[in-house]
Amino acid sequence: MRRAVVIGAGGQIGKPAVEALARDGWEVTALSRGGGRHPDWPGEVRTRRLDREDDAALGALIGDGCDLVVDLVAYGARHARQLTGLADRIGSAVVVSSVSVYEDGQGRGFDTMAAPDGLPRYPVPIREDQATVPPGEATYSTRKAALEHELLAAGDRLPTTVLRPGAIHGPGSPLPRELYFVKRNLDGRRRRVLAFRGESVFHASAARNIAELVRLAAARPGSRVLNACDPLPPTVSEIGSAVDAVMGVETETVLLDGPAHGSVGSSPWSVELPLVCDMSAAERELGYRPVVSCPQALPETVEWLVRRLSEEDWREAFPTLARAYPDLFDYAAEDAWFGARPA
Repeated sequence: MRRAVVIGAGGQIGKPAVEALARDGWEVTALSRGGGRHPDWPGEVRTRRLDREDDAALGALIGDGCDLVVDLVAYGARHARQLTGLADRIGSAVVVSSVSVYEDGQGRGFDTMAAPDGLPRYPVPIREDQATVPPGEATYSTRKAALEHELLAAGDRLPTTVLRPGAIHGPGSPLPRELYFVKRNLDGRRRRVLAFRGESVFHASAARNIAELVRLAAARPGSRVLNACDPLPPTVSEIGSAVDAVMGVETETVLLDGPAHGSVGSSPWSVELPLVCDMSAAERELGYRPVVSCPQALPETVEWLVRRLSEEDWREAFPTLARAYPDLFDYAAEDAWFGARPA
């Protein structure tokens, strides 16, 4: 039986990735900091604790060798070297990166968005041969680029499929953008404001679709980079309408022609220019077909978010989201803006 080791199995992508590999006949060892087991995993899945920074512990868990390593939490050149240092004991690898490595060819990317004239102007759609930021240690994007650079340079020793997801969504997300609509509906807010006429598009990636790409790449080892996204993404306005439909509410949406007025109109998808990734390479090389679309994935995500919000404050439940978007629910500013609008 083919043996697979999954690093970061306790995270959002880990659950469906372990399931997908086990269903495909792999003997899976699921590694995570806590060493826990998800109740949906088959009984034959082995679970072990791992501190990702402990090189010796990872080497011991790889043991005499495995056919596949799936690394869902690799970050930076050091983690890449950790894997390539075990190349003689690993058949192939699948490693998750990010679309944040892309730049527009003029030095603009995710890291420059807040700077004057720093908004990237990406082609639509973005192919895998688009320019990327220089590898380095300064930011999330540059560290992901460094991860890719090291892995691809060692492709002759360790064939690695690098996957670039967009905005990852689904239950277990530390940054659930859908909360913007779910919490407003629970709070009885029946009017919302969206910048850029609600037409912002930021390509998302369902955890289950990423898991499907992991499964397909595991069966077809190679040294390659592939976008890892959903089908053609909906606009932010369409996502809001889909959440409303799941929750059985009706909401009036006020559209701004331009950017947000402070926090009013701002959402986790509020980008002026679209970010859409080309998925034809994954379709061509792996036979990829998405297992779920963004609207199809919403019911389980909404159910999970409603349950979490019933248990604790959103800032405590999702501290990563709260740090990234501290004014996500500034209702006072929104009410003042509505009050100042011409009748």
